[in-house]
Amino acid sequence: MSLPDPLAARKPRRLGLYLPFVLLLIAAVGWTVFWLWARGEVQKRLDASVADLGRAGYQLSWKERTIGGYPFRMDVTLREARVREPSGWGLDAPEIAGEAFLYAPTHWVIAAPQGLTFVRPRGGSVAVGGKLLRASLNGLEKRPPNFSFQGQGLTFTPVAGAEPFALQSAELVEFHLRPGPNDEGGVFARLDNGKARLSGLFGQIAGDKPVSLVWNSTLSKISTFHGADWADAVRRWSDAGGRMTVRDAKLTAGEALIETSASTLAVGRDGRLRGVMPVSLRQAPRALGAMAQTGVLPETTASAASAVAAARQTGETTRATLNFEAGQMTLGPVALGPAPRIYTPR
Repeated sequence: MSLPDPLAARKPRRLGLYLPFVLLLIAAVGWTVFWLWARGEVQKRLDASVADLGRAGYQLSWKERTIGGYPFRMDVTLREARVREPSGWGLDAPEIAGEAFLYAPTHWVIAAPQGLTFVRPRGGSVAVGGKLLRASLNGLEKRPPNFSFQGQGLTFTPVAGAEPFALQSAELVEFHLRPGPNDEGGVFARLDNGKARLSGLFGQIAGDKPVSLVWNSTLSKISTFHGADWADAVRRWSDAGGRMTVRDAKLTAGEALIETSASTLAVGRDGRLRGVMPVSLRQAPRALGAMAQTGVLPETTASAASAVAAARQTGETTRATLNFEAGQMTLGPVALGPAPRIYTPR
């Protein structure tokens, strides 16, 4: 009796072995296609932004642009970037590098690894270097967008032929814009341990000691703050009833100090500041005396203001009120001179 031949063993199916690799390949190809599409969108939007800025009178150009960052980032590098705005301010940088992750394509981190140069309408250009020069930008659909700038260990060097700049260096410089509720926008600034290049009045007050600044304010009607240039934007904002609420501000120059809080300011049709600002002044008589010596104030005006400061002084601190009205600035009852000009009417 013979047994039947056993059935031949089936060859193992290889689909289960290859399927994960096939799916991985499909996913990689799909992601690559998506990244290339996103790269094209970034390029188109950047070109559209340049065109929009050009129609508004701004100029943005570069010698070379590269877009990389595959597979998870979008990196944009502009070499020999140049920015100009209608009133004459500008910015030049050997390299501007921006980075955004694909899962957050509207949140950009921007850096100037080789420093930058800002151009003044008057006085020439100033080269800025430092340990860190970076900014972040997101929420472009909001007004204002979320914007932050931070510089650490900064140096400020006027280029050949340019006029001196007020600062030589600073340990820290920060500037922030934040959108708020009810059509408000926050403006925050900070300067720590600045070494000033000062002459005249501020040179006498500060000497060779550091300068520091803190500014915290809120602007109402922020959606109206736009225009062809600075003067046009401020005029539109002011005409719409825009106001600036100063929540906290402090300027320290050597031993001198000016500090204010809880004041509301506006801009008149003459382009000058309007409003009332309560202030705390340290070394006020010395500062007013320096104003007389440098010709900023007439001697009789400085003497009268010094008398007001002395009458309201407790220790080394004077508490008084600065009034900006009808184009003039007064300290208590003493007229000091024209109110600060925010823009020049055409």
